[in-house]
Amino acid sequence: MSDNKEEDQIKYLAHIDGDREQTMEEHSNGVAKLAREFAGQFGKEDWGYACGILHDIGKYSLKFQNKIQSDSSIQVDHSTAGAKLCFEMGGFYHILSYCIAGHHAGLPNTGSALDGANESSLMGRKQKNIQDYSAYKKDINNIPELKTLPFDPAGVTNPPFSLSVFIRMLYSCLVDADFLDTENFMKNGQVGRDSGENMKILLKKLEKYISKWLNNKEFDTVNGRRTEILQNCLNSGVKDKGLFRLTVPTGGGKTLASLAFALKHAVAHHMERIIYVIPYTSIIEQNAEIFRTILGDQNVLENHCNVDYENSEEFKPMQLASENWDKPVIVTTNVQFFESLFANKSSKCRKLHNISNSVIIFDEAQMLPNDYLKPCIAMMEELLTNYGTSIVLCTATQPALTEFFRKDLHSAELCPRMNEQFSFFKRNAIHNIGTITGDELIGKLQQEYQSLCIVNRKKRAQTLYTKLKGEGVYHLSTTMYPKHRKRVLAEIRGRLKDKEKCILVATSLVEAGVDLDFRSVYRQLAGVDSIIQAAGRCNREGRNVSEESIVSVFQFDGKEYMPGQRQQMDITHSLLADQYNISGLDTIDKYFKMLYHFRGDSLDKKKIMNEFKNNNYNFAKVGREFKLIEENTKTVFIPVEEEAKTILQELKYQGFTKLGMRKANQYCVNIYDNEFEKYLAAGMVRLVSEDIEDFYELVRLDQYTEEMGLNLNIDLGMAVMF
Repeated sequence: MSDNKEEDQIKYLAHIDGDREQTMEEHSNGVAKLAREFAGQFGKEDWGYACGILHDIGKYSLKFQNKIQSDSSIQVDHSTAGAKLCFEMGGFYHILSYCIAGHHAGLPNTGSALDGANESSLMGRKQKNIQDYSAYKKDINNIPELKTLPFDPAGVTNPPFSLSVFIRMLYSCLVDADFLDTENFMKNGQVGRDSGENMKILLKKLEKYISKWLNNKEFDTVNGRRTEILQNCLNSGVKDKGLFRLTVPTGGGKTLASLAFALKHAVAHHMERIIYVIPYTSIIEQNAEIFRTILGDQNVLENHCNVDYENSEEFKPMQLASENWDKPVIVTTNVQFFESLFANKSSKCRKLHNISNSVIIFDEAQMLPNDYLKPCIAMMEELLTNYGTSIVLCTATQPALTEFFRKDLHSAELCPRMNEQFSFFKRNAIHNIGTITGDELIGKLQQEYQSLCIVNRKKRAQTLYTKLKGEGVYHLSTTMYPKHRKRVLAEIRGRLKDKEKCILVATSLVEAGVDLDFRSVYRQLAGVDSIIQAAGRCNREGRNVSEESIVSVFQFDGKEYMPGQRQQMDITHSLLADQYNISGLDTIDKYFKMLYHFRGDSLDKKKIMNEFKNNNYNFAKVGREFKLIEENTKTVFIPVEEEAKTILQELKYQGFTKLGMRKANQYCVNIYDNEFEKYLAAGMVRLVSEDIEDFYELVRLDQYTEEMGLNLNIDLGMAVMF
């Protein structure tokens, strides 16, 4: 008991809801038990429990109890107390201090011993004078013992980085447990969460769905080859956890095959979930729809910028699950996945512990971000080594990533007779036609009936389309807002299906996740993987002879590089000059090896790996800097449709909300700063509101057309005359 009688008489509370109270003892025990359960997924129950018990001991101060019980305006720090206690205890307990200090504000940088009490770093927090919290001993008699090591030091290549990942995972366990216990109290147990069905049930659903296909033994037909790949993936599911590759040509059915492997593997190893990591939202939407059809809506969570679960009670369980990925199948983006793993804020990190003990499928693995490839691979290796995951690199153009993983971490190929499959599914022939003029390209396209032409720049696409336009000629690029693009794509698909004339001039947005089937394709020089993706739109369904289905690779006079693609294009140019078979598996491997060699240190552009070493962990700094998509564009809202005009009015007069911005995204175009400056100087755009940066509306609506979207041929001297 305390010597202070006033303290002895206080009921220490964590939360109050009307006349209902949650005591500190109830909350601490509730969080500790949940955090122990979550950390148990990677064998660290003791760490999770200790973190949960100690995280809120600062609430045992009289000042905090005054705040919660009588005056909510009182400002009091309750997070530093547990962190300071962990420092005082020494040993491994200091690791917990990061999680406890940051469970509201975010994981801090370590800082230095010179940091003062006003600094937000962990060392600064250590210097801070805080309220007496010793009354915690009233409820916590024994500090839980840490019985295990954070990880096996013999099994990792970079111990400081491994420790940083362990801290993040432990932090995730704590903040999710804290959220869930608090939510359960505040909603009096009426939460409405639904974790979906277990993996055994989902595997049975898949087996029922594919049962007829598995009877097909004619391996020299398209469906027979797909069945062979599918069956091999299903059979391989019982293999030990680890790193896998699924290298399947276009048309080989890799989406279903990868799901079969993942479900069988998850059941065989008692794994919790399957996470699909995909570069483009268009592929996400397609794959998620397939998964929902097979597994049921309640078992598949899409988590990306274009999905909204907040607009009705019907989607409430999905909205809740999106906070912590508590569903059996998650479909997300590279951006969401990796930025969460390198984040420091609780809202993004909360889901991380649910990545452990999962099967992770990287679809279109060649799209892993080159600027951050080394930290991304290091994170993948951590997930494989210490968090019970299996990883599948799934693509038709397998990147040469082996050299970046630990030497003893070998990858197993899941595609049977891989070389034969690529020969069988060969749908076209790739020809290098060298340097041509724009007029020569137009002349070639005018002779075609159903042809796709992909160029590197949006302005080039608009110029070509303007010279070509006529019946059956279309333009498609990100100068058109998403809803507009979907409408045009539907019209293009209709013409192709009805065997009508269809010439499409587009940018690279049609290369992946857009199922189009043209008789011929023209592709401006790009990376080998981009060219092969483009080739996947030529004779996709195999209706024509492959030798007569030509993919023509061309270049214009002068260097015309895509942003961030200079080395990719130069290497491809070199391989073509040396007459390599651009679609050969050996050539693809050589291309990626050359690319990674030339990129060198720029495979960690922001030097992320240097921020975790020498017992100095810059969580907050990395959280700010690890951005897969650099913000060098401005967003322009296009209010040409009635629905768009209504959304714009709501944003202006009712304020900016997440739901409102998600609706607005369907009518937005992102343009590079140099193009935007021309629009701004001409008075053709204006800021929507001072409340949000870099969000503008188009005021000269004649600069947006149904044919080409936003006109990029704007001169600096142009101006709006009123």
